Order: sequence, then structure tokens, then C-alpha cells
Amino acid sequence: MTETTIASVQRQDHRRFIQTLVLAFANDPVVRWLFPSPDQYLRWFPELVGAFAAVSYRQRTAWQIADCAGAMIWLGPGSEPDEAALVRVLELGVADDHRQAAASLFEQMAAWHPSEPHWYLPLIGVDPRRQGLGYGSALLAQRTSACDREGLPAYLEATSPANIALYRRHGFRELGVIRSGESPPLTPMWRDPQRAALAAAA
Repeated sequence: MTETTIASVQRQDHRRFIQTLVLAFANDPVVRWLFPSPDQYLRWFPELVGAFAAVSYRQRTAWQIADCAGAMIWLGPGSEPDEAALVRVLELGVADDHRQAAASLFEQMAAWHPSEPHWYLPLIGVDPRRQGLGYGSALLAQRTSACDREGLPAYLEATSPANIALYRRHGFRELGVIRSGESPPLTPMWRDPQRAALAAAA
């Protein structure tokens, strides 16, 4: 596999795929607000990833680049994460004094989530040792180009200002701000299919 090859995640890649996302989100402000202690993070964040990964594995919408240096999970139109797994993480993985605010954050995320058909990007990350090499941009471009070809919009929630800047470069725009109590802000972002860019590339 060359350094720029993007491929669907195979069964033998599942463990490394999740490990890449665990490394990538270790300093993420929103995720570490949910799971502030190292033990809590290492125990429960992989289960949170798994709630989204399970359906993407079945539908072959989980992708990796450069031998799992980067990883992303997309859910296609009409697809849903494992709600029971998400509830389990919220009820068992989040501290008691934090759970109400976390539940409010998830409720706001659900309220912002678009109802029209779209592709949803819940998770994308690059191993910190391999960041700055363009892997995140390459992963995003692979799927946003497909959205353009399909004529479908895309949606995500950005968890940091640096991520917002990256997503803007790929055609996403901010819709608002999601916040609960003292949580860091989540920024819902939307991308319309760019038919003009597709036509220029044809």
C-alpha cells in the first residue's frame, strides 16, 4: 500500500483503525470533556467509536489511509449509529456529576442533525505522529468528491477551531454552536454538493 492509498477498512484492520482514532482524539477538547480521566477515556472512547464504526464496517463506509495512519467513518443517507451502544456509553462511561450536561449535548446534536438525505461524518482523525502530511485532507477530499458526484450534501460537527478551518477548505460552512454547561463548543457544519467544481473537473 502506498502512502496515499485510501481503502475501505477490512476486518483485519478493525483494531488498528480504532486505535488510530483513539490516538487522534486523545487531546480533543469535546471528547476529553466527556472523558476527562485517562482510564475513562481509554475504556469508553473506543466504545463510542464502535457505536459508529459497526454500521460503517457493514456498509463499507469506513476508510483508512497509509496503513491506518488516518481513519474516517461516514454514515450514508438513512444510516444510524448503534443507539443502544451510545446510551450505554453515556450511562456507564460518563461520570455521574457530568451525565446531565453530556445528555444535553447529545440531545442538542440530535436536534441540529439534518433530516434531508445526506452523508454524515461523525469521526475522522490522523495518528499524531503522522499529522501534517495531508492525510486528513486526502481523506476528506475522497468523500466530498463522491458527494459531488452523487449530488448529496454532507454534515459534521467540528470539535475545535483547527478542525473548522480544515472543513471550511473542503466546502463546509458553520450552521451554529452546540454547547452544554461548561462543555467546549461543537460546531455543526454543512456542505452542499459542488456541481460546478465537479463539472470543471470533468
